[in-house]
Amino acid sequence: MKKVAVFGKPGSGKSTLSRALASVTGIPLHPLDSMVYQKNGELVERKLFDEAHERVLSSDRWIVDGFGPLESFYKRLESADTLIYIDLPYRTSYWLVTKRLLKGLMVTPEGWPEGSSVFRGSMQSYKVLRLCPRFWNEAFMGRLETLSAEKTLYVIRSVAELNSFVPEHISE
Repeated sequence: MKKVAVFGKPGSGKSTLSRALASVTGIPLHPLDSMVYQKNGELVERKLFDEAHERVLSSDRWIVDGFGPLESFYKRLESADTLIYIDLPYRTSYWLVTKRLLKGLMVTPEGWPEGSSVFRGSMQSYKVLRLCPRFWNEAFMGRLETLSAEKTLYVIRSVAELNSFVPEHISE
């Protein structure tokens, strides 16, 4: 495990899992949100994002969590040696986005892009969740299984699996 792509629907725990993985393994973490958004919450110019993303992918070790532009997502999946797909039930993802929103009214969630509105981000997460079945479906799973023939693929389907992933799969 040297190049790790962590991905899934909004509110699935990607950032939390990625921070835990980075902490235990020492692999540098590159949250996609910090590459996609400027400190004021605005989108980074696409060319600058692509350059930053390429620098990360060309390094020896990395963890990248998130989705981002589709082309970069597939490039990341190709470059990674380890794929972690968090495929929680939709009800759970909606609940976790809501929980993050409510908590975000009091304190900015850990890892949240600086200057970015938790409210606006949560509303965007709800919109994306409604569209997710068009992408996160059986066709994607088939493509992922084909792509992962020479990689390690983990598919996490419950909060219990998510919470136990690092202790079960990573030795300190």
